[in-house]
Amino acid sequence: MSYPDPRYFGDQGEVTAQFRSSAAAPDFVSGPGTGGETGYHYLSTTASTGGEYGLYRVDMGPRSVGPGTHFHRAMSESFFILSGTMRLFDGERWIDAVSGDYLYVPVGGLHAFRNESGEPASMLMLFAPGAPREEYFEAITQFGDLTDAERAQFLIDHDSYFL
Repeated sequence: MSYPDPRYFGDQGEVTAQFRSSAAAPDFVSGPGTGGETGYHYLSTTASTGGEYGLYRVDMGPRSVGPGTHFHRAMSESFFILSGTMRLFDGERWIDAVSGDYLYVPVGGLHAFRNESGEPASMLMLFAPGAPREEYFEAITQFGDLTDAERAQFLIDHDSYFL
């Protein structure tokens, strides 16, 4: 395997890095849901990375429900636990993942997550290539207001296929 072809052709580099403090408030908060809110920190969106990837910090309150078992046809998804205990489904079994644990889900891989503990939990979610997941996170809270046909189209539009 080799490095990708160059995409930057300057000689001096550019000042383009973006810093985000850990103290920054979530960009979007859903909930309260079952047991607690879920805060989404939009660290690197598909827009800010030119579609390379999307990176999000997800802070789930105690006993927060996540998505059921699903897969994606166009992107992989990775989970890195920062704190607390998060339940991750790897397609075969549920795992109590703790700080430092990591799960990679290739394109088409079955997965799910939730926080069943009585404590808050936080993780990083990475989508590659990038996809506009912000719209998904924000609109899913009104999922119940959609017709069956609208729900089906919403999921297709957001590369989410639930079992």
